[in-house]
Amino acid sequence: MELTEKTNHELSEQEIVRRNSMKALRERGIEPYPAAEYPVTGHTLEIKENFKDGEEPLREVSVAGRIMSRRIMGKASFMELQDADGRIQVYVSRDDICPGEDKDIYNVVFKKLLDIGDFIGVKGYVFRTQMGEITIHAKEITVLSKSLRPLPIVKMKDGKAYDSFSDPELRYRQRYVDLVVNPGIRDIFLKRTRIFNSMREFFNSHGYTEVETPILQAIPGGASARPFVTHHNALDIPLYLRIADELYLKRLIVGGFEGVYEFSKNFRNEGMDRTHNPEFTCMEIYVAYKDYIWMMNFTERMLEKICLDVNGTTKVQVGENEIDFKAPFRRITMTDAIKEQTGFDITGKSEDELRAFCREHDIETDPCMGKGKLIDEIFGETCEGKCIQPTFIIDYPIEMSPLTKRHRNNPELTERFELMVNGKELANAYSELNDPIDQYGRFLEQMRLADKGDDEAMIIDADFIRALEYGMPPTSGMGIGMDRLVMLLTGQTTIQEVLLFPQMRPEKKQQNKEDQEAAEETKK
Repeated sequence: MELTEKTNHELSEQEIVRRNSMKALRERGIEPYPAAEYPVTGHTLEIKENFKDGEEPLREVSVAGRIMSRRIMGKASFMELQDADGRIQVYVSRDDICPGEDKDIYNVVFKKLLDIGDFIGVKGYVFRTQMGEITIHAKEITVLSKSLRPLPIVKMKDGKAYDSFSDPELRYRQRYVDLVVNPGIRDIFLKRTRIFNSMREFFNSHGYTEVETPILQAIPGGASARPFVTHHNALDIPLYLRIADELYLKRLIVGGFEGVYEFSKNFRNEGMDRTHNPEFTCMEIYVAYKDYIWMMNFTERMLEKICLDVNGTTKVQVGENEIDFKAPFRRITMTDAIKEQTGFDITGKSEDELRAFCREHDIETDPCMGKGKLIDEIFGETCEGKCIQPTFIIDYPIEMSPLTKRHRNNPELTERFELMVNGKELANAYSELNDPIDQYGRFLEQMRLADKGDDEAMIIDADFIRALEYGMPPTSGMGIGMDRLVMLLTGQTTIQEVLLFPQMRPEKKQQNKEDQEAAEETKK
């Protein structure tokens, strides 16, 4: 049922009171949702920072925000106003906002018809109270927006918070409430923006170009993942939400760009957990005439810079672990990493031998997995969680990397690294495969895996092969999961905390009592 159709029995007592207050405002000629611009000349943080005791004349300001608390004391009151920067106290005197005979603006409108959560504008001057608190002395109050639902009120006693808005599911579903009543949450997302800006600055300082590539793709390429599929009516073809932007960015390197990068929204139709969301942000960069060794140096310098820009230090606390992003990072081959943890050497092992090792160590597999997937599972189960400090895992077996150049010293390996931090992959990078014949052969191998039942195997992209046939220079590429990077640099342990609106199951519709009774009568 739409909001406008709600009847009183569906509303809480407070909601009814607030709707009545809204009507009463209108009856007094006060529009609770005015259209006109409200000029703002100051914000809470800058007002407090710039205030000087004894300064004359006192600074006149016009501020706007939500009422977050009120103390009404007869002819004078205090309230707390919250804007985008923080909170500031406002002193409201009856005779100051109602200089004439009519005191209704204070006695009725302010005291009875305004509520916590309402947006108001305040014009007045800044002073310091006898208690030492920087305060705005109100001369004029303007109603800007009436709040029809009460905000959850966090009560503080002896330094402890009570009735806090802390249930994760409610916080993620109603992020707008979370941001209002839990001010620390806003800081996470402000820091997220600073991380993106710092990375952009680093790339731009090297002369690389930010680009945009298609989100709807005819062939979902550039990664091994299950895509979301839709249908384009005009062309009568299936289209896929991109799982990666890699193949399009490489086409731009073919076209003559020397360095390109993109912050891309990617979509993968897979499970959801503390580190996975079906919609996520990835940054991919490709630079001509470079290799994966150069990219490792580039990546660790970039991350060190971002940490210093955002946190002022290379160290960050994530749960019980203190992680240090100071370059250089440790480097170890995938073969050596598995050998270090298990004593098992994957070099030259057949699919049957790898599968036997998985059985012995209770590592889950399925029949459609080829050598690449099996090695990936072995590494994931035995090594990944042990990499707490930033560690480059390098030189992956060729079966795991269908878009990667063969290793210059060992044709069984590829020139690839993954950066592991706090037990999870953060970045993935290659010396990019630019041999079109080799690339076509790798795609054919992926199709063989698809025939075995691997629904994450890559599809042959004939146009990408054609692009390589025109010639792509030696190139290194790197992708980094931006949501995971934000998690690390803000000390969060779940991806939902760094996404403003994480994916959620649909809310269950709550039937009102009368609807339930009617349904029961129908059943009888």
